[in-house]
Amino acid sequence: MKLTIIGLPKSGKTTIFNALTMGNAEVAAYSSSLTTNIGVAKVPDVRVTDLASIYHPKKTTFAEVNYTDVAGSPKTLGTGKEAGSELLNYLTTADALIQVVRVFLDEDIPHPEGSVEPERDMATLDLELVLSDMAIIERRLKKLELTLKRAKTSEREGYLKEQSLLQNIQRKLEQETPIREQGLSQRELKSLSNYQFLTAKPMLIILNIGENQIAQAENMESQVTSTHPKFTVVAIPGKLEMELEQLNEDEAKEFRESMGLGIPALNRIITTSYYSLGLISFFTTGPDEVKAWTISKGTTAPQAAGKIHSDIERGFIRAEVISYDDLKSCGNLAEARKRGTLRKEGREYIVHDGDIINFLFHV
Repeated sequence: MKLTIIGLPKSGKTTIFNALTMGNAEVAAYSSSLTTNIGVAKVPDVRVTDLASIYHPKKTTFAEVNYTDVAGSPKTLGTGKEAGSELLNYLTTADALIQVVRVFLDEDIPHPEGSVEPERDMATLDLELVLSDMAIIERRLKKLELTLKRAKTSEREGYLKEQSLLQNIQRKLEQETPIREQGLSQRELKSLSNYQFLTAKPMLIILNIGENQIAQAENMESQVTSTHPKFTVVAIPGKLEMELEQLNEDEAKEFRESMGLGIPALNRIITTSYYSLGLISFFTTGPDEVKAWTISKGTTAPQAAGKIHSDIERGFIRAEVISYDDLKSCGNLAEARKRGTLRKEGREYIVHDGDIINFLFHV
């Protein structure tokens, strides 16, 4: 899973990046130069730890999330400038976007607009993404117009449908309505996937609050969610979370309890990211390795096998499946077989979150 962090200058993007990745990227005032921070975080999952205690494998592998923090203003998108083009490349290849919105107050770090107003900043950034999508549509519509003039009769229907859909989306974008809020069908969204429109991507909002705002965090999340129901919203004290990631586990836990903090920011962000993207995890187990794999909801058994290796998908015969809860209840596979909770599934089986799978295949 690849997540790209965006935000207006002085919103605390790099601070949040460090909190999520336990990184130590330099936190400095906004610069117009394009400096990219890339980090990887393991997805905390107690099920992986439990399975490792059952199988005692040589290796235990958690699922991973890739975070990218690009120092560049969204206002450069669509300008044709190098900084804008590179930023656009990072955004279009992301599975989802994380927008960092400044809520904290700090006189030493003056807000570029002169005041801290989260709703204004969210609207400003969303407008920049809308303008970027409009530029893509305008270029494509011009090409379609030329293509239709020389297209064969058998080809025209497909091009006309694409043109009509893009024109409808364009009209709503001109009204500053992001694609995610245009009520498009799954079929329409799928047909647009190659465009990688920014306002169609899942958006996670991180409200970057100060230590003195922790008690108000839930209310802040509710307020933003009420006006932006398509967003997943999490309020975290970014600077404090970054500092806590530098402590050992016991010290950090004690400090969290004294400050009234819940689970670490990393855990919350990953959980909400999974929810936003419709992702689930399945597991493979054995004496060599216990491993978590990330797939989308609705993935079939052969497709899940393809995550491991294309040969397994190509030669798929069947899958031996047991849920994590059933295995934990039984204690081991031998007992699971006795109780009939270890099942054989075919090509049409839809993998569920927490499935433990052994794929049988022949190539």
